[in-house]
Amino acid sequence: MKEYVGSENVDQNRFEQELVFYIDKLDITEEKVRLRSHCDYFLSVLDDKVSNGKKLGFISQEMGREINTLGSKAYDAAIQQLVVQMKEELEKIKEQVLNLV
Repeated sequence: MKEYVGSENVDQNRFEQELVFYIDKLDITEEKVRLRSHCDYFLSVLDDKVSNGKKLGFISQEMGREINTLGSKAYDAAIQQLVVQMKEELEKIKEQVLNLV
């Protein structure tokens, strides 16, 4: 950056703030943790003796939100491909859940 802008034209504090903001925006750890939690909860509700299709539908909506957020944050092509695959599988799940409602 010094080569293009020069060190005297850069507010170091502002640069560090922007860098932290950018890195935080790209971090998908929180979404992965929440998606895992939703998947675990979905499986536990699925194992219940009482059929609860509506609850499974709500959980799958939350899973979809996390998958969409992962897709919007991830700039890696491999992750984007996984997001598409997850969306495809989630649509299959939603179709099956509709049979329970």
